[in-house]
Amino acid sequence: MRQVIIVGSGPAGFTAAIYAARANLEPLVVASSVEVGGELMNTTDVENFPGFPEGIQGPELMQKMQDQAERFGAEILYDDVVELDVTGPVKRVKLGSGAEYEASSLIYATGSAYRKIGLEGEERLSGRGVSWCATCDGFFFRDRVIAVVGGGDSAMEEATFLTRFASKVYVIHRKDTLRASKIMQERAFANEKIEFVWNTEVIDILGEEAVNGVALRSTVDGSTRELALDGLFVAIGNDPRTHLVHGSLDLTPEGTIWVDGRSSRTSVHGVFAAGDVIDPTYRQAVTAAGSGTVAALDAEHFLAALGEAGAPAADVDQIDGLPEADADDAAAA
Repeated sequence: MRQVIIVGSGPAGFTAAIYAARANLEPLVVASSVEVGGELMNTTDVENFPGFPEGIQGPELMQKMQDQAERFGAEILYDDVVELDVTGPVKRVKLGSGAEYEASSLIYATGSAYRKIGLEGEERLSGRGVSWCATCDGFFFRDRVIAVVGGGDSAMEEATFLTRFASKVYVIHRKDTLRASKIMQERAFANEKIEFVWNTEVIDILGEEAVNGVALRSTVDGSTRELALDGLFVAIGNDPRTHLVHGSLDLTPEGTIWVDGRSSRTSVHGVFAAGDVIDPTYRQAVTAAGSGTVAALDAEHFLAALGEAGAPAADVDQIDGLPEADADDAAAA
């Protein structure tokens, strides 16, 4: 019987593990069998994470987070969760190996997945011209010609942001109208660096070692052509990884897990959520890490109210209102 199990190993999951381990909760982190570290494992240079003025490789950053969590006593398990039972006071986690674990609390930090076009070149050229994050990788395309695929707010935001660096930004959209809000459309239309490619879909990403273009097909007449590019940003949405909690945790209209205000408390007592799985807006490594901190502190207060954990660590500030709220949660559980 564990005090806390953390599902997920991105910035939120590992930060939660660091805090929970320092509070002597001996967390078990189910990190996945093949995707340890989350989306940052697919990112090359990370230059916007505090504390690394020269930048750091995404995989290296995640390894440092894992090392820090393990230093304080977190146990990392390389397996996949296939089933969760959070209905009672004991939270049960079933793994792909067949093993089952129980805990008094659970932190769900499975992140989100960028939607992909589904082309072979996306995987092959990921980090070599194909990206899903303008704020992460836009800097590397200074004075280059690039394209953004999509027609929603995120695509317009990405395209507008990328004009700070690129010499030209194409926006490739399957239709002749955008889904984006009016204000986002107006900003994009007014930007002289942005050119729209309407009624068009990407059918292939060209290049051997790096992106050098895309093959396009008209959605009107089926004609094809090639467009020379230095990079391709895919902005067709994100899907929070909530499949394990459908029907057991409340979700928001955006499909993320509902939490109570600025806390990490979900609709089920003793279950906390953190990172991109609760965040439809920012989706940055640093905001996910902060969210993991909140989840660990919330879980610690919850367990203390249950009498299963000691007082919070001496160097952790108390949060007004949370101990009483968590005591109510514990009583209800």
